[in-house]
Amino acid sequence: MAQTSPQSAVLIELEPVVAENLDRHITLAKEWHPHDYVPWDEGRNFAFLGGEDWSPEQSKLDETAKAAMFVNLLTEDNLPSYHREIATRFGRDGAWGEWVGRWTAEEGRHGIAIRDYLVVTRGVDPVALERARMDYMTLGYDSGDKSPLEAVAYVSFQELATRVSHRNTGKATGDPVADKLLARIATDENLHMIFYRNLVTAAFDIDPDETMKAVAHEVMHFEMPGANMANFRKNSTIIAKAGIYDLRLHHDEVVSPILRKWQVFERDDLGPEGEKAREELAAFLAGLDEQATRFVESRERLRARMAARGEVPVQV
Repeated sequence: MAQTSPQSAVLIELEPVVAENLDRHITLAKEWHPHDYVPWDEGRNFAFLGGEDWSPEQSKLDETAKAAMFVNLLTEDNLPSYHREIATRFGRDGAWGEWVGRWTAEEGRHGIAIRDYLVVTRGVDPVALERARMDYMTLGYDSGDKSPLEAVAYVSFQELATRVSHRNTGKATGDPVADKLLARIATDENLHMIFYRNLVTAAFDIDPDETMKAVAHEVMHFEMPGANMANFRKNSTIIAKAGIYDLRLHHDEVVSPILRKWQVFERDDLGPEGEKAREELAAFLAGLDEQATRFVESRERLRARMAARGEVPVQV
């Protein structure tokens, strides 16, 4: 008889927790409609229907906001790949399966709303956007050989990272409509984060060592799901320089709060493997904190030089 892996066994034991948190999520999640957040009266036809095609001067967004909106939308576009990832690991039956469907349906609104906003307001080149969507969705997303427990740990951090990115992108646009839209999306992402974070909390009580190993691995190897899209590094640099999402935010507003919630460094129920993983995690976080400090100091020096030249650096 085939043995169930320790991490798969944890997922089985988590089923009642999934059901409980699914009910909680449905109670808290408010219905909203993408069309309510789009300024349709700004729309007009493109040349194909006798109007005018896009040109750069039509956009109200600066280059930083364009880069952030572009990355955020393309990341949302790969939803079919993300659905496959979690459906494969969590299954499509019972409470896990119901959550997979609910999460996918809620996430689907995000790409719809952002794209409608950008096309109607002519915020970015729609041709470049569509070509990038085709390329990125064709490439798809593959998280590798993550175990189910590693996947739950990963999405706990990733959902919060996405919330921070959307929220700060909204502020960077300088447009109250975009700010309100992205704040609404960020609220969804926060509820998703809480769902996954609660599962990991329960997993720590079921199997502390395996959960600590999964958490440490995901923190130390974390990257956003859009990391394999074209021009991601270039756009990420623009986004980081503006303070929309950078190492400091990642350390202070994403990783650290979640680890505190799980009481990662206060636990006294770990065995040798869990202790080893926690020590590796602590060392990594110290290095990440140092990197974040150096980045912020470098950015401040750059901003000071720009200010001295009479330039206005973009910052959130």
